[in-house]
Amino acid sequence: MSVPTTMFRLTGRDYPPAKLSNASLIIIDAQKEYLSGPLQLSGMDEAVANIARLLDAARKSGRPIIHVRHLGTVGGRFDPQGPAGQFIPGLEPLEGEIVIEKRMPNAFKNTQLHETLQALGHLDLIVCGFMSHSSVSTTVRRAKDYGYRCTLVEDASATRDLAFKDSVIPAAQIHQCEMAVMADNFACVAPTASLI
Repeated sequence: MSVPTTMFRLTGRDYPPAKLSNASLIIIDAQKEYLSGPLQLSGMDEAVANIARLLDAARKSGRPIIHVRHLGTVGGRFDPQGPAGQFIPGLEPLEGEIVIEKRMPNAFKNTQLHETLQALGHLDLIVCGFMSHSSVSTTVRRAKDYGYRCTLVEDASATRDLAFKDSVIPAAQIHQCEMAVMADNFACVAPTASLI
């Protein structure tokens, strides 16, 4: 059986992974909500470690870093006043780094993300964070609409098990399928090691 060709390649629009030297790093929803409880994600140790590596490399090279933070409701999930809504230790923004606050999966919706990126002048984005099947993929899809070239870091993102009908679909399978969808027509999907 032959390996299917991506839509990117079929239409001649495929591109190599971005380089930190000419890209903005976007970290989506690296928040404590995902470390425990009903929204605990699978593969978090590896993903958090790889985000930390990307963050360190971007800081050392002086590249723009954008932290996206999801704002929930007080007393609910992603409580902006509670511990679960705060950044994961080791992934917190430093002074001068950009923080975009959102209330929808799409980080461009009702935020200044597009305007911020336009001001930075970068079309190449390196995207990582949580959840790969939700806010990450939704933001990457919207970024394509705006003309950005996204590199999605497959091992610096994670998700959780999902239920459908009478089945539980394992997080690893959800993540793999989402990466395949993104690689087909929305982003260059690459591991952390290829970017730093």
